[in-house]
Amino acid sequence: MCNSAQKELLKAGSIGVIPTDTVYGVVCRAADQQAVARLYALKQREHKPGTVIAASVDQLQALGLKHRYLAAVEQFWPGPVSVIIPCGAALQYLHKGKNGIAVRIPDNEALQALLATTGPLLTSSANRPNEPTSETIDQAKAYFGSQVDFYIDGGDMKDHKASTIIRIVDDAIEIVRQGAQIIHVD
Repeated sequence: MCNSAQKELLKAGSIGVIPTDTVYGVVCRAADQQAVARLYALKQREHKPGTVIAASVDQLQALGLKHRYLAAVEQFWPGPVSVIIPCGAALQYLHKGKNGIAVRIPDNEALQALLATTGPLLTSSANRPNEPTSETIDQAKAYFGSQVDFYIDGGDMKDHKASTIIRIVDDAIEIVRQGAQIIHVD
């Protein structure tokens, strides 16, 4: 997926567009507050947090998410289900005042290898507000041009869907967005 130079760019605070396990995403290191601010400005997201993808629950804990919340939902991973996890003031730069952030452990070997090197990444779909998500790297380049530091071409992703987003409320699953994995709630 990413070559060593692109991995180093991410570690140094860059943002890029890569194929994730679901759709093309704009990504940066989730622990890098300046890179996160830059990604949110690029996406014009003042009060809508992105999704954090990680190689493991351990990486999410190291970022500052509580084990008890992660342990309760880890049966959904790896896979295309993002779960909104409560988090506090220390991660305000990520959750944008929502006191929770969607997290996912992808089921994709190349992405897992990248995450093992970079640590958790903040991601948001590669598009402008109210525009369709990029299906090709050329569409992403048309949206962002030189505003991102690098692009990784993952081919045509038109048949890929965004992740399903859920939250757990009083031991019940609430579907925030039905996506790549269908979840039925009784």
